[in-house]
Amino acid sequence: MWQWKLARFAASRSRWFSTAIPGPCMVHKRGTDILQDPWFNKDTGFPLSERDRLGLRGLLPPRVISFEHQYDRFMNSYRSLEKNTQGQPDRFVSLTKWRILNRLHDRNETLYYRVLIDNIKEIAPIIYTPTVGLVCQNYSGLYRRPRGMYFSAKDKGEMMSMIYNWPSPQVDMIVLTDGSRVLGLGDLGVQGIGIPIGKLDMYVAAAGINPRRILPVMLDVGTNNQSLLENRLYLGVRQPRLEGEEYLSIMDEFMEAVHARWPKAIVQFEDFQMKWAFETLKRYRNRFCMFNDDVQGAAGVAFAGLLGAVRAQGRPLSDFVKQKIVVVGAGSAGLGVLTKAVRAVSKMSGCSETAAKSQFFLIDKNGLVTTERSYLDPAAVPFAKNPRDLEGLTEGASITEVVKKVKPHVLLGLSGVGGVFNEEVLKAMRESVSTKPAIFAMSNPTANAECTATEAFSHAGENIVFASGSPFENVDLGNGKVGHVNQANNMYMFPGIGLGTLLSGARHITDGMLQAAAECLTSYMTDEDIQEGILYPSIDCIRDVTAQVGAAVVRAAVAEEHAEGRGDVGFKELAHMSKEDTVKYVRGNMWYPEYCPLVHEKSANSEEGKEMSPFVAAVNSLCNGI
Repeated sequence: MWQWKLARFAASRSRWFSTAIPGPCMVHKRGTDILQDPWFNKDTGFPLSERDRLGLRGLLPPRVISFEHQYDRFMNSYRSLEKNTQGQPDRFVSLTKWRILNRLHDRNETLYYRVLIDNIKEIAPIIYTPTVGLVCQNYSGLYRRPRGMYFSAKDKGEMMSMIYNWPSPQVDMIVLTDGSRVLGLGDLGVQGIGIPIGKLDMYVAAAGINPRRILPVMLDVGTNNQSLLENRLYLGVRQPRLEGEEYLSIMDEFMEAVHARWPKAIVQFEDFQMKWAFETLKRYRNRFCMFNDDVQGAAGVAFAGLLGAVRAQGRPLSDFVKQKIVVVGAGSAGLGVLTKAVRAVSKMSGCSETAAKSQFFLIDKNGLVTTERSYLDPAAVPFAKNPRDLEGLTEGASITEVVKKVKPHVLLGLSGVGGVFNEEVLKAMRESVSTKPAIFAMSNPTANAECTATEAFSHAGENIVFASGSPFENVDLGNGKVGHVNQANNMYMFPGIGLGTLLSGARHITDGMLQAAAECLTSYMTDEDIQEGILYPSIDCIRDVTAQVGAAVVRAAVAEEHAEGRGDVGFKELAHMSKEDTVKYVRGNMWYPEYCPLVHEKSANSEEGKEMSPFVAAVNSLCNGI
């Protein structure tokens, strides 16, 4: 009998994905072990039949509370917390909110992700940017329960066996950091684990990746942060950072171990210092399925904003090749943006990349970067200006001097230095172009933003386009006018890149797939929105944005013949999908948090379970997708 039930289930699979009806899930635990496992725990939501099956009778209060009631109860508690902390410092309030969410995360992941998805605009700033920076700074003191995996310099030679300590049989998405450059906060060592945790929460919320198939990883190779080394609470390896071949041998061993167990897992590199960000990207991108979000994700989001700025100025996208852009910050993100923008100008204009670079100006902590500098980071060399090509500007010229002389269309900050766009710089931007100069203060967390939204509109004028990495409130300009704040955050890009790559079955993430993601984000906004100064969608729309971006990545992988398909959807099926069908396919494969019925393995082998056990196992296999 179970065969026809399975057939009926498989026939209605698309309906299941679209309506999020949960199928049964086989578990190997009973009693308190289930209550301690956040993947399976339902708190007081276990129905009586499951309590009997799983040995939970007497371990929970007798009343069964529905999932919706649990959700309402938590949100009431969360709202009470907001009222009780009114008037307290923002830092205190943010950490207090993070703690209550973290406790829920540790206890009941299904309820946690329902809270996050349904309140994404409100809660994303707590579990992601900007509060995640504050969490990382204090992580050793905040640590309560382990989450993710830690591979350290002391584990050399053991990683191939260590990777099997992770309890999930299948992992689709891994976010990896070495904690060497956490946001704009610098070297935080092992405390940088908060970044992969926060990123993967966004993968679940925005892309619908199954939380049982994600893995945050910290690669602890030491820290050069002396205050951490002297901190008795610090949880990491107490040694200076490994360098050179020692560092790369640890990284090689980890990457090989991961892909030995999970050959199709995607690894997202996050918050690596610049030299290792570029080195590891070059080293692994053609060997494994990986990408670096700081280099490639940030570049895509910024590029979408740059194209949006052209549209906001009432000009055709083809005029992007004429835009003069000043980039402040020569780290991995700044150089990633420059690389992508230069390639785009070269492609659109048909000129060489050398010629395309004439429109771009790079500034670091020592001022304008030119070929006259005595020492220049190799990654920045391609963007150094020849002084002979500059009129009235010299090596090390300040931001203000460059803005006054160049009169850029866009001033883009990825410096990690709070307030570097001061009043003088912003007033100079007011005079740069006649129609809507763009100011992007993209550094995180909020304290490291190059300027605030209020400062930008006050000093650069009302006639600007403004974007930031951290969230700011829109600015009241008076007379019913609003200065719109655009959060140019990587969350618009990386979930779609990851999900689209996963569903396409591509073994590598190509420049064409990344370009398709950026162009999709650019086209998401209507002309009416753009004219209002709105370059990016509301975070409330993040699942729809991710579905569109993910579908664009799938189509690009198919066009480049990198797609291999996933499950019963192969290359031929993907190739014959229309644009609308591809979006539907991506959206249909997004996980949504609902309690699924739990069946213990031994229960399936009992007399009454013998008939149903193959069905349960088969359904569990189908349901254990993304």
